[in-house]
Amino acid sequence: MAVKDILETEIPKRLTEKPQIGKDINAVIHFDITGDGGGAWTLDTTKDSEWVSSGKNGESKMTITATAADFEKIISKQLSAQTAAMTGKLKFKPMDMGLAMKLAKLMG
Repeated sequence: MAVKDILETEIPKRLTEKPQIGKDINAVIHFDITGDGGGAWTLDTTKDSEWVSSGKNGESKMTITATAADFEKIISKQLSAQTAAMTGKLKFKPMDMGLAMKLAKLMG
């Protein structure tokens, strides 16, 4: 699944199915995805709908950086997010472990 589809279709679908996850995250998060199929997106779980938008909008609590290929592998469970983070393939800035754990529930 392409990054654009993951962020613009799959993530909103998951938030619709499990709104409590969005309420638990309750933050603005930027995704900076590099390489072919990459781009920038904003996830805003402080809202009740229209959570994902193109570009970096508003002030984020965290920015997540990964290559498109690695991000796709993480979402499809071919690569563990924990392993990706430990090997530098997945970066969080600033690192907020509590927020990252809540986000993992949405991504996993």
